Amino acid sequence: MKNNQSANPIGLIEGIIVLAVMLMIMGISVIKFQISPEVPILFVILLLIAWAKVHGFSWDFVNQGIINGITTGIIPMFIFILIGALISSWIAAGVIPSLMVFGFQLISAEWFLPSVFLVCTIVGTAIGSAFTVVSTIGIAFLGMGLTLGINPAMIAGAVISGAIFGDKTSPLSDSTNLASAVVGADLFSHIRNLMWSTIPALLTSLAVFFIIGHSNAQLDEHSVNQTVNVLTTHFSVTAWAFLPIVLMFLCAWRKIPAIPTLFINIVVAVGMIYVENPRTKIQSIINTLTNGFVAHTGNKSVDNLLTRGGIMSMMATIALIISALALGGLLMKFGIIDAVMGPLSKKLSSNGALVTAVIMSGIGVNLFVGEQYLSVILPGNAFKSTFDKAGLAPVALSRALEDGGTVINYLIPWGVAGVFAANTLGVSTIHYLPFAIFSLSSPVFSILSGFTGIGLKYLRGRPKAD
Repeated sequence: MKNNQSANPIGLIEGIIVLAVMLMIMGISVIKFQISPEVPILFVILLLIAWAKVHGFSWDFVNQGIINGITTGIIPMFIFILIGALISSWIAAGVIPSLMVFGFQLISAEWFLPSVFLVCTIVGTAIGSAFTVVSTIGIAFLGMGLTLGINPAMIAGAVISGAIFGDKTSPLSDSTNLASAVVGADLFSHIRNLMWSTIPALLTSLAVFFIIGHSNAQLDEHSVNQTVNVLTTHFSVTAWAFLPIVLMFLCAWRKIPAIPTLFINIVVAVGMIYVENPRTKIQSIINTLTNGFVAHTGNKSVDNLLTRGGIMSMMATIALIISALALGGLLMKFGIIDAVMGPLSKKLSSNGALVTAVIMSGIGVNLFVGEQYLSVILPGNAFKSTFDKAGLAPVALSRALEDGGTVINYLIPWGVAGVFAANTLGVSTIHYLPFAIFSLSSPVFSILSGFTGIGLKYLRGRPKAD
């Protein structure tokens, strides 16, 4: 029984066939039949293991592939657990209700979507975490938008687009630091070069949200006033509720990592709950952190919105992520990803084709592996030498990695980021996908840059002839 793939390497055609069958099964299941991705992924894993046994791979080799895949997502999954506790504690402490009440006073229905997009870009850039933006102010904006009568898929698209902009351009972002590190580029040179595709995508997103936001504005003042009254009656709505948000910015300024930042915010939120009601029992706090906050306002729409969070609410997300990462780990361990990407990276010569290939590879890794970081690492390693030979600067590659990797994971129903955003906001990935304008337009502008040469950086400052 073989313990590795070297004696029987996977060919390009076979690799493409395996990936195509997988994508067809998962795509038809999730998109056409709207089946939750867990079972289709497990079925694909079953078929992949059967294929591996036909090739003679040992069970130890299969198990190691699963372990390797899941290991890459341990830290994000732990962060999701903390975010579950953060959401429930922020609701109980009145943070999210306060954001909604003050937001109603500042934002009109007509300008709601572009306002949401811009606020999320600013906060995302400041803290460098799209997950945190989506799970905090994203929920507050969702509640406001639903009250204003706006399509939840549009709201989710605006929140996610803004959050991704911040996650892509902030020097505090893990993915931004990773993209520059993989290719050996200076971080701030990488961020400056990102602007050639990011600013056009930002302007495109803003224009689209202005148009669709204006056409879908349906302000119901009675509904807004009713929601505000319910929130102010049943929650502590004060300026002190912004304390955890200020702490997030301070932690970002001090470059404190995500895990301690989340712990600090949870502790502060719990303290705020006790300040508001000193008689609160510790068992009640623990239950809220574990099982989520349950709203009993008597208003069905408010109760549905604010009954959420808790560690257990993240377990379905984590189960799906574990399955997707296990699948990705098997694909990499069996050499299927390398079998397809390796020949591709060596046969391209024009700059436009190279940039397009990197972006499509990042999209492909997102589709088949479902992990944001690997969608940057794998194409980055595969195409680095090819970009060097073409005379392209490292920042040219790092920008393509971000445009095809970082921003796309939120559009994949079984991707780590896509699963998280869908479950947190309660809007399926397929439904918000058409409105995640920033994610959809970033790769387009990056490919245009590759073919036109506008904003494309070269080694030694001058282009190399194709």
